[in-house]
Amino acid sequence: MKDDFSQDEKNFSKMNQTENSSSVNDDSLDWAKQAYLQLKQKQKEEKELFQKEIEEKEILKTKTNEDFKSNITVENSQLVSQETEVEDQPQLGDFDDTFTWSAEVLVAQGKKIDQFSLDDIDWLSRLKQGLEKTRKGFVTDLLEKLGDDPLTPEVLDDLETLLLRADAGVSATDQILESLRTKLNEEVVEASEGLRFLKEQLVNVLEKPIKDSGTDLLSPQKGCLNIWMLVGVNGVGKTTTLGKLASVAKRSGFSAMIAAADTFRAAAVQQVKVWGNRTGVEVIANESKNADPASIVFDAIGASKSKNIDLLLVDTAGRLQTKNNLMEELKKIRKIIDKLAPKANVESLLVLDSSQGQNGLRQALAFADSADLTGVILTKLDGSSKGGVAMAVASEAKLPVRFIGAGEKIRDLRPFNSFEFIEALLTVR
Repeated sequence: MKDDFSQDEKNFSKMNQTENSSSVNDDSLDWAKQAYLQLKQKQKEEKELFQKEIEEKEILKTKTNEDFKSNITVENSQLVSQETEVEDQPQLGDFDDTFTWSAEVLVAQGKKIDQFSLDDIDWLSRLKQGLEKTRKGFVTDLLEKLGDDPLTPEVLDDLETLLLRADAGVSATDQILESLRTKLNEEVVEASEGLRFLKEQLVNVLEKPIKDSGTDLLSPQKGCLNIWMLVGVNGVGKTTTLGKLASVAKRSGFSAMIAAADTFRAAAVQQVKVWGNRTGVEVIANESKNADPASIVFDAIGASKSKNIDLLLVDTAGRLQTKNNLMEELKKIRKIIDKLAPKANVESLLVLDSSQGQNGLRQALAFADSADLTGVILTKLDGSSKGGVAMAVASEAKLPVRFIGAGEKIRDLRPFNSFEFIEALLTVR
């Protein structure tokens, strides 16, 4: 595989001629270049290692005789799996303003250059892109209202309108505006300080339910069974999110199993099995028509206990809040879990489509009682979404956002980071 690492270093002088020098200073460009070159070298080494593994397997295949055809099939299967995994690996893009912004966000969180990873940079660029629609409508108008002059009560009135338009919700908007008005009454607030303070308040809104939960980062606990139920209406990306969570668990060193308890939707079980094969996670399912979801969960809990599984992921049917029978089925599944695994760590996570805005908030409020919700996963943050709904969910439904998805690849799901989210939402670059 050809790598253009050496060429990148030669091209930096050319890049400098086209970069927007007003967006970053020379110092940040210098260390950002250093970080980029280190990541480029790391990517080159990983490609070379994978190429070596492929060549070794090809040599092994040519030396294997007819008596070992079954082994060849296994080798080929493993090779395809490895190639698929590499295709999902993040790739380092150009050295541009998005890379520099991503690097600065990582540094602001205390990371050093040699601690950067391709995953970190790739994720932040996707997050920034995913919030583009909200940012363009929100930040452009915000900066126009702020101008270069100190904040005024009139500017805060305009900010209130912008927050509501971004689907931040009434409760979060009132809380933020009250803090800004209090600060404005105490001192003169310059535009730049107003933007910094606004970011701080938005992060506080998102962090409150996370802190109230007592768990900063949701992850399975070793030494016991963890059961995560995924609930939500049809079309929000629930089953896909389940597959991505299985991948996150495996990459983080946890054993996982999937219960395909969505027996109402056609082909749902097959979709779950595809994700199971892709991630190497066992799926407990019953493909019979109208199979009982609770019985599948019953079997999955038994299998998880016998195999000492760390995390059992439960896929449930798309449930509309107007269908009482489906809500009752959800309660039935929860009762099975409480009876068979009373000591398990149980999470009930609502999957929300970020593009649904305030409708997502209504779903969260409707599901809260029936599903005993403990958190939210925001999906489809793909540029068409209204990212402000994260604030509404946190302030009005009082639920912590636990994971966020910003793409279709298997790695495009990450634990939610409120600082990164707000920086991506309010960046001026």
